Amino acid sequence: MTITRKSFLNMAGAAALAMGFGAAPALAQEVTLRMHQFLPPQANVPKLVLDVWADKVEADSDGRIKVERYPSMQLGGTPPELMDQAIDGVADIVWTVVGYTPGRYPSTEVFELPFIMTNARAASAAYWQMFEKHMKDTEFKDVHILGTWVHGPGLIHANKEVRTPSDLQGMKIRGGSRLVNDLLSLLGATPVGMPVPAIPEGLSKGVIDGTTIPWEVTASLKVPELVKNHTEFEGNALYVLTFVLAMNKDRYESLPDDLKTVIDDNSGLEFSVFAGGTQADSDAPARELAVALGNNIVTLSQEETQVWRDAAQPIYDAWIADMESKGIDGQALIDEARALMDAYEG
Repeated sequence: MTITRKSFLNMAGAAALAMGFGAAPALAQEVTLRMHQFLPPQANVPKLVLDVWADKVEADSDGRIKVERYPSMQLGGTPPELMDQAIDGVADIVWTVVGYTPGRYPSTEVFELPFIMTNARAASAAYWQMFEKHMKDTEFKDVHILGTWVHGPGLIHANKEVRTPSDLQGMKIRGGSRLVNDLLSLLGATPVGMPVPAIPEGLSKGVIDGTTIPWEVTASLKVPELVKNHTEFEGNALYVLTFVLAMNKDRYESLPDDLKTVIDDNSGLEFSVFAGGTQADSDAPARELAVALGNNIVTLSQEETQVWRDAAQPIYDAWIADMESKGIDGQALIDEARALMDAYEG
């Protein structure tokens, strides 16, 4: 089972073709949806995922839905406020990192545990299935979720070479979520929380010595120009972050049934896999930029990676205990996530 960006785009193309050559004229615009997110418009997610989604919704609605795109927090606020903006109706749709609101959506963290993810498409598929089963009517009951996904493998970009956990001792490293920060702290680094757009300034001013992000984000942030060392891990990823594309619940419910169907047809499992896979596919071109600059790219072998996995085990123990305190069976979530990812890849 593989859902690709090409298949998603083919569907969009077919819809556009129907618009152009259908016998009936397009209907007048009825609905304007404001989509808000934190990255600049040229970054991969807006360009390759969000714009594709918005264009397809507009095409499938015969122009009755218009999606206004507001990048770089143009509607105001900060990235950690995006979920509340969707809930409160400040924006109709938001794309955000779930971990920007630590502890608020605890079940999603199962995919952010160290070394749990090997394939972004498999993890995004599992995430959607577990969202529908465990999170839709509980943690996310105040918002209408359109898609759930993860990015490609997260890695370390730093101002010095990092090969072993001990190399992180004393370094100030930006982490993207609560569990990433816990891992960095466990390994001897000082975790620094900051949204993705703040990374370039943090690196250039020495506020941080390095950052944890996937390759695909590095190009738009010019990270390979700011640090020259990158540490990759064979096999399972050091970490990933979870994302959601979320819509104001009342705004969704206010749509006529046929326009709800347009939104529904462009939401869910297939879109989630497309989004996660598209982000992962963008890793390789971004990595090539670092190669072209002559940067030092360290790829740790399975044996070297195992040292890191062993060091990260206390994160699992602490997370399971934390979930238990919230009335959530953390071990069961881990087992289910792994089984669903294995089933997708199998």
